[in-house]
Amino acid sequence: MVDYHAANNQSSAGGAQTYMEQENDWDRDLLLDPAWEKQQRKTFTAWCNSHLRKAGTQIENIEEDFRDGLKLMLLLEVISGERLPKPERGKMRVHKINNVNKALDFIASKGVKLVSIGAEEIVDGNAKMTLGMIWTIILRFAIQDISVEETSAKEGLLLWCQRKTAPYKNVNVQNFHISWKDGLAFNALIHRHRPDLIDYDSLRKDDPVTNLNNAFEVAEKHLDIPKMLDAEDIVNTARPDEKAIMTYVSSFYHAFSGAQKAETAANRICKVLAVNQENEQMMEDYEKLASNLLEWIRRTIPWLENRTQEKTVNDMQAKQEDFRDYRCVHKPPKVQEKCQLEISFNTLQTKLRLSNRPAFMPSEGRMVSDINGAWHTLEGAEKGYEEWILSEIRRLERLEHLAEKFHQKAAIHESWTDGKEAMLTQKDYETSTLSEVKALLRKHEAFESDLAAHQDRVEQIAAIAQELNELDYYDSASVNARCQKICDQWDVLGALTQSRKESLERTEKQLESIDELYLEYAKRAAPFNNWMEGAMEDLQDMFIVHNIEEIQGLITAHEQFKSTLSEANKEREAIQSIQAEVQKIAQSNGIKLSGSNPYTTITPESIDSKWEKAMAMVPQRDNALQEELNKQNSNDTLRAKFATQANVVGAYIQEKMEEIGRISIEMNGTLEDQLTNLKEYQKSIMLYMPEINKLEGFHQLIQEALIFDNQYTSYTMEHLRVGWEQLLTTIARTINEVENQILTRDAKGISQEQLYEYRASFNHFDKDHSGALMAEEFKACLISLGYDVENDKQGDGEFARIMGIVDPNGSGAVTFQAFIDFMSTETTDTDTADQVIASFKILAADKNYITAEELRRELPPDQAEYCIARMAPYTGPDAVPGALDYMSFSTALYGESDL
Repeated sequence: MVDYHAANNQSSAGGAQTYMEQENDWDRDLLLDPAWEKQQRKTFTAWCNSHLRKAGTQIENIEEDFRDGLKLMLLLEVISGERLPKPERGKMRVHKINNVNKALDFIASKGVKLVSIGAEEIVDGNAKMTLGMIWTIILRFAIQDISVEETSAKEGLLLWCQRKTAPYKNVNVQNFHISWKDGLAFNALIHRHRPDLIDYDSLRKDDPVTNLNNAFEVAEKHLDIPKMLDAEDIVNTARPDEKAIMTYVSSFYHAFSGAQKAETAANRICKVLAVNQENEQMMEDYEKLASNLLEWIRRTIPWLENRTQEKTVNDMQAKQEDFRDYRCVHKPPKVQEKCQLEISFNTLQTKLRLSNRPAFMPSEGRMVSDINGAWHTLEGAEKGYEEWILSEIRRLERLEHLAEKFHQKAAIHESWTDGKEAMLTQKDYETSTLSEVKALLRKHEAFESDLAAHQDRVEQIAAIAQELNELDYYDSASVNARCQKICDQWDVLGALTQSRKESLERTEKQLESIDELYLEYAKRAAPFNNWMEGAMEDLQDMFIVHNIEEIQGLITAHEQFKSTLSEANKEREAIQSIQAEVQKIAQSNGIKLSGSNPYTTITPESIDSKWEKAMAMVPQRDNALQEELNKQNSNDTLRAKFATQANVVGAYIQEKMEEIGRISIEMNGTLEDQLTNLKEYQKSIMLYMPEINKLEGFHQLIQEALIFDNQYTSYTMEHLRVGWEQLLTTIARTINEVENQILTRDAKGISQEQLYEYRASFNHFDKDHSGALMAEEFKACLISLGYDVENDKQGDGEFARIMGIVDPNGSGAVTFQAFIDFMSTETTDTDTADQVIASFKILAADKNYITAEELRRELPPDQAEYCIARMAPYTGPDAVPGALDYMSFSTALYGESDL
């Protein structure tokens, strides 16, 4: 049977007084109806026995068995849970009257006004007064405290019956007499709470006796509700007794109210556990995704920081291709993972905050800030790696050019020095005539002039070798060895030249005649020959340019060189005329020439041959410069194409960034509409991806063409990539903010109108559209919403408390999400640890512990096992084997201790 103690101990005499006064107007005439009196006798007797049996006794005749007041006092003690004054055990009439008075006084102390009911009438066995008294007790202790939607007692009980039987056909409960005659209402009440006990569809409205007997027997057998009426008494009465029916129905109400509390408690626990399980899964997913992303960053950074130098431009370009593959293939999915990680973290924190759970703290090193820091390091290494690759390509190009120039000059020099040591060490002057010695001396003077002319080339070779060393050329050892050999040989040539000169000067007295023409020829031919060799070197010299201005400078220098060819040709003709004059004089004077100029090895033929070669190189040089000019014009076209596309893409990204900023502030429509619009907006942004890819194609062509600057645009590919990634991330974050607002609205029960009001208030005071309110702006917003914070000083009063909630870090700014969280907290309620503990206590039948069997019986299997696995053993003084501590478990769910 139902325990009325808790409800009765909290009764309010004032609220019940009005209803009790109405019911205490006992209709004495109605009790004269034998049928109604019979129904009341049966019902009230059964009701009294349902409580007296708890004390091990019962009554047979309601007006006789209460005459001495003993069982009446016992009944009141059982249903109230309180002790009455000690009864008098005497058999005299006065003793009985005193006992009944004690009972009546106790009833009156509970706020019940007894009308025309005295102890003498009860002691005398007045059936009408006894039934009236029992009805008063039933009203006070079984019906008065029934409350449904702010209605109480009879109205509350009737509303409860109507709610429970509303779905059932042929049932229309409007009162406590006629509406119950066919028995369907009793069966509907049982079926609504225990469908396993009643086959409602098999009942017929035209068979009320069967219906009533079925309900009464099931209630007595399975619900511990004693049979208080006979089916025939109800059916055979035109209007069943209302008080009897109310008494009977109240027993059903109390029988089912306990089950309803258990169901509510189980549902609350299921809800809390489901939220906890979902949050734990999201935490595991976050940890796994964060670990994977950090591991990828950890593995990638050393690769980006590797500065191992390559020997050739091709090798470095292969590295550049690997880096391009990393940027276009490997990195974009990781950008998405990072964005998803931030979204998952924000969503999880929102859910935890909405469910009154402590904030999620990822494992050490896996915070969003840690990931952002690692990502920042990655991007820094990435930028440095790209700059290093480009720098290395430039360096290697420079090195290859210098190395080729070094070997070319060295080969020319070595060709010139070939045989010079042998020439300088010969002793031909010892057996020569005076004229021959003088000739040898002149020849040596010409050689010195040639040697001095080659000094510049030797210095150039040494300077190039030094630059190769400074640029860390991979084959510096062989370059240095060759350079050292040339320098050593040059020193030897210098020493030998000086020695031979001294020897010839010693024999100079024997040199008197010299052919001035040969000498003049030698002196003029040598520098001219050296000029031609230099010109040929310049015409064959390789060049590297990076823009039109540089190639145009080379073309200008070449044109200047060509402008000197006319004078050079005159010099060549003058030198050749000297040789012609020698031949003329020899022929004129019959002189037999040896066939060569004694002062120089430069022959007219060699001069003409070199001149022809030089002249042939001029158009070749023209073609090479023109080809390079065409190449630079093509490169300039590539720059213009890239710049045109980059300026369009850059403006688009800037426009969309400003647009999403306005959208996030000026959102209209429902949150679902906003979310749909944002996702459609996101799709429209992604449709622009072909333009990004087109720009990437232009950028690849520029890199392949080794173009390192672009005067047509201020945008770089890196700048635009970062802007595009920021645009996509901003849209995703804005969508996530709206999703979190939907979560907040649904979890907190905030209406759409409230959200509009909050958004309008927030936007009104967000004058700079920054998405955050400063302290004074937020204070003005609160005042507009009705908060009395106008006179609060900084750091004091209600405003300081609110700022501590919405700005726990003391940044001085309040975001819209923090504002929504605060307003939702102010207007809604959430589950608490105390509520969960109370729910577990109901399931545990008021014990301080709960067993695994009780959890499996009351909760779904997966959530029952979840609790069993996490509840610690109960160690209190009333512990039994297998007892589990649900209090500490409930507290741990809300972060007040560790599981």
